[in-house]
Amino acid sequence: MHAHFELMWFYFALSSALLSATAAIFEKRVLFETGALSFSFLLALFNAVFSLPFLFFIDLSAVTSTTYLYVALKSLLGSISFLLVMSGIKRLELSSALPLLVLTPGLVAVFAWIFLGDILTGAEIFGMILLLAGTYMLQTGGFSNLLKPLRITFIKKGYWYIVGALAVFTLTSLLDKWLLSSYKLSPEVFLPLQHFFMALFFTVFAATGKVLRQALHFDLKKVWRLVLLVAVVTILYRYAHIWAVKTGAVALALSVKRTSVFFAALIGGYIFKEERLMFKAIAISIMVFGAIMVILD
Repeated sequence: MHAHFELMWFYFALSSALLSATAAIFEKRVLFETGALSFSFLLALFNAVFSLPFLFFIDLSAVTSTTYLYVALKSLLGSISFLLVMSGIKRLELSSALPLLVLTPGLVAVFAWIFLGDILTGAEIFGMILLLAGTYMLQTGGFSNLLKPLRITFIKKGYWYIVGALAVFTLTSLLDKWLLSSYKLSPEVFLPLQHFFMALFFTVFAATGKVLRQALHFDLKKVWRLVLLVAVVTILYRYAHIWAVKTGAVALALSVKRTSVFFAALIGGYIFKEERLMFKAIAISIMVFGAIMVILD
């Protein structure tokens, strides 16, 4: 029984990974029917509604104005990064777009070394080499192209969205590293607050981008079932990840969570009939292993 309890973090982390992969696949499906901003706005509204029950179990009176400001900043950056990822997924194959997000741990390690003075260990350096090797393979497209110079495919607009998301993810990770030691906020409080702020920001984005009416009057009728499904799965995988972190080591939980990219890219790629999946599976495996090395170290 004790050994089983010690593995609870793994069950939560694996559940989070599988649910996250499921969410990504259905996100791609919804994006066949609607635009990235419209979908992000509708999903943010559903997430906010599903977060309401959390208010019965938390004490918001203990949350300071500074903490609200911090959560708002994180939610704004999270909204921007989510919109960028959805824009990239809409324009690219799932098996090409999602794996690039695995580069985040390597970028965080490099910038933490530059700006925060963290020391890069041998394991981190080797992990980053694997990340770069997997990325190189993914972009060449096949074994026959491995010896050819890497042709930059960022000329496709979709890749620029993923690069932008990587930049924001790196920034938010560094902010976490710097701020969370001072502003201790429980996950149970952060999750609903984040969803409420994201709903607010996406409402502003949608109104500014002139898709608010389109989303509420047309897209909602067309895709509400899929958006509802994605919202439920999103709440579940985020909450499962919170419990994985609470019941185990953060690095271990994050390492298992990274496998979601492998599941989403390969299963989604099979469902949507994307090309060169076997080769991509090898490249993604190398990238995930490299990311895990960086995180665990």
